Amino acid sequence: MTNSIYPGEVFANPSDFDRGIRQLLPRYDEMLDTVVACVPPTCQTILDLGCGTGELSLKLLERFPDTRVVAVDYSPRMVGVAREKVDRAGYSDRWQAIEADFGDLATQSESTIDPVEACVSSLAIHHLSDEMKLTLFRWIASILKPGGYFWNVDPVLPETPHLDRVYRSIRENWAAKQGSTLEAVRSKIGTSVSQGHSGPDRLTTLEAHLEMLKTAGFQSIAVPWKYYGFAILGGMT
Repeated sequence: MTNSIYPGEVFANPSDFDRGIRQLLPRYDEMLDTVVACVPPTCQTILDLGCGTGELSLKLLERFPDTRVVAVDYSPRMVGVAREKVDRAGYSDRWQAIEADFGDLATQSESTIDPVEACVSSLAIHHLSDEMKLTLFRWIASILKPGGYFWNVDPVLPETPHLDRVYRSIRENWAAKQGSTLEAVRSKIGTSVSQGHSGPDRLTTLEAHLEMLKTAGFQSIAVPWKYYGFAILGGMT
């Protein structure tokens, strides 16, 4: 299968990701900027799960000049793109890449990740089953220092068929405003094949996400941003 990709890579060619994702997803930069704004400025180390091409890592490194980012992704192609961008930006001394499946990290008997003040993730966790999402949330809670924050931005499952149609329409209109169409953008998307703990989209409702965070032990659970079918959700330990 020539265009087969890992879940989360989205596009058959990694070089298409940064432009394509901004055409495909409404308010992509606003989503990431809001995640960064919700991270306390006193964090010494931030864990970026499913870092992809490094867009969120770069925003964190730029915003917090004294902070170190540990970035995890299982895709060698995405990590390679992220590393090149971080190097060009001059942040390589504060960015560490770990090529690994974060599902594996969450199921190890002993964590190989040192405690951190914050954990973030963008457009990655929705590829896990609900059972694995809860396992991951529990692991994240266990490696966060007391008072640490976790913020995840992901698509959420529409609660009704009508909302599903509304969300699709919003994405069509957004692509048109970017001078493209969803059909044109999707023509560059690869065929997602299950890899490790991740598979093609396994969306969960916002309500179910919040309940899982509560079960995992998070407090002060919040949704600081939501735009139709996309939301930032998380909490603190």
